[in-house]
Amino acid sequence: MANYPQLDNASGVWTLREVNDAVMGGYWRNANSLGLFTGGQTPSATDKIDQITIASAGNATDFGNLSQASQACRSLGSFTRGVRGAGYVSPARTNVMDYVTFSSQGNAANFGTLTESTQSMGSSSNSTRGIFGAGDNPSASNFINYITIAATGNAADFGDLTVARFAAAGLSSTTRSIFAGGGTPSKQNVIDFIEIASTGNATDFGNLVSSVSGATGASSSTRGVFCGGANGGSQKNIQFITIASQGNAQDFGDLGAITNLSSALSNSVRFINGGGGPSNLNTIEMIQIPTGGTAIDFGDLIAATNDLGSCSNAHGGLNDGYQGTRIKPIPSGGGVGQRGLQAGGESPATSNIDFITISTLGNGAKFGDLTTTAFDGINAVGGATRAIFGGGAQGPVGFSDTMQYVSFTSEGNAADFGNLAAGIREPAGLGNSTRGVFAGGNTPSADVDTIQYVTIATIGNTSDFGDLTVARKKAGPANSTTRGCIGGGQTPSESDVIDYITFSSTGNAVDFGNLTVARNWLTGGSSSTRGLFAGGRTPTLQNVIDYITIASTGNAVDFGDLTVARYSPNGASNSSRCVFMGGADPSASNVMDYVTIASTGNAVDYGDLSYSTTAGGGGNSNGHGGLS
Repeated sequence: MANYPQLDNASGVWTLREVNDAVMGGYWRNANSLGLFTGGQTPSATDKIDQITIASAGNATDFGNLSQASQACRSLGSFTRGVRGAGYVSPARTNVMDYVTFSSQGNAANFGTLTESTQSMGSSSNSTRGIFGAGDNPSASNFINYITIAATGNAADFGDLTVARFAAAGLSSTTRSIFAGGGTPSKQNVIDFIEIASTGNATDFGNLVSSVSGATGASSSTRGVFCGGANGGSQKNIQFITIASQGNAQDFGDLGAITNLSSALSNSVRFINGGGGPSNLNTIEMIQIPTGGTAIDFGDLIAATNDLGSCSNAHGGLNDGYQGTRIKPIPSGGGVGQRGLQAGGESPATSNIDFITISTLGNGAKFGDLTTTAFDGINAVGGATRAIFGGGAQGPVGFSDTMQYVSFTSEGNAADFGNLAAGIREPAGLGNSTRGVFAGGNTPSADVDTIQYVTIATIGNTSDFGDLTVARKKAGPANSTTRGCIGGGQTPSESDVIDYITFSSTGNAVDFGNLTVARNWLTGGSSSTRGLFAGGRTPTLQNVIDYITIASTGNAVDFGDLTVARYSPNGASNSSRCVFMGGADPSASNVMDYVTIASTGNAVDYGDLSYSTTAGGGGNSNGHGGLS
């Protein structure tokens, strides 16, 4: 077995296979695991630095002292250094920064100064840059400063937050810095983000579950966790976001005790929260970042402390998950992808996204939420890594041109992708590993024959592909790596038309053949060779499943029947199995059933979605026949 290096002391050339084998095998050597709690109020300001080993529970021990006794200070860390910024040093706020070296216990040395004298900031970092933002100087501030952690010196201006505030929580991935909540002095629920490698103003990310000031945050490389804070009293709520996406935070669990102005640090799997108020606490609690839940006891600080700072040399801004604990990736691509998604729907309107593992039976589980309560005709394109949801009608807003996306491997909320050519609902969504296509649909005035496409890997608006042979909505999709097929729909009468396109070119669709039954509101799924079309209405509810051989042309052949006749289900498939999710029978249904694509026969029960949705949801997978 190779003696793999520490991440902060790597040398030589490592092949991707060597790194992957070590990470997935669990023998890539861990990054560091030292956590520091700095300064705070005990009840007087203190210069003490406590240390813990994140990987093993236990009480804190003495590390050294700050250069100043400081409360309301905040800290951040690289692999090698921990940096404390500003705070309240009696009798005034300070702009002083000092630093310690993680590998050697001892007192802090001068680093430089911030552009403002302030307290109660948010802080975050990656291995290169440290970010301080917000603060009280003495009114709420929107400033963002940055430093280069390896080089001492004064901070430089980065940009501004979207809302001036103090006592915001900060955390980071290797690329993004997040600031959440705070006070203006009214409590805030806003979450902002910046790209650490650039400079400029922050962008809105979403909202916390509730408005809080004095919450704290820490992260793995993918998931950000916030806890505590105050809003009409101290809180114990824990909530999380997926850092690479955008959207609102979700409830994640609870601390053992209500707390405000505590401080948190992390490695890739453990979130550690220490100290806090309203009365000084010495407790240290932890949760597992991948799973959440109720926090458990970790140990105690040396002294009861609140309004303190913290940092580590193993948090999510540093390691990109490489700590021998990384979850093996969800398989993706033609035939092997296992994740199916079902999103949105009406009766009632919902933003919910459910996920399933196609190869196993079971119920759906919550994945996250769409950016809006989307229903009545949203649909989805599935790539190997991304699902893109497009169109739909959204209550009083009307027909939408919005596209939004999620990463199959990261549970969380959707983020904006770009825009369709016009607001439409009920398009068919299909694609291969490169292109995603939305075909047909309807506007407020007419059904359309428009086919438009995006490059799945590149965020942006659609481009024109061509036209269907017949303008229609509510059609079903099926695809191989080269061809996309669009079956049935409404023209305005029910249609049995099947069209096909060639993904690598642009141009108008060509006639493929006909379904066994003319119908609308049907769904589709496929392996790389066989396409299925299932369900729908004529307007009578249908349970029929048809199949075609995608590489040829010709009429569909009867495959079998669904377990429940219904319209507007959604399909999720890999090379062997297609799962039909939800729909209406005619009331909202959470039924899922499946077939083995290579055979023929009736569908079998798969499980239930976590929610019931009638017409209008969108679904797809990361393993369908269009992916190579």
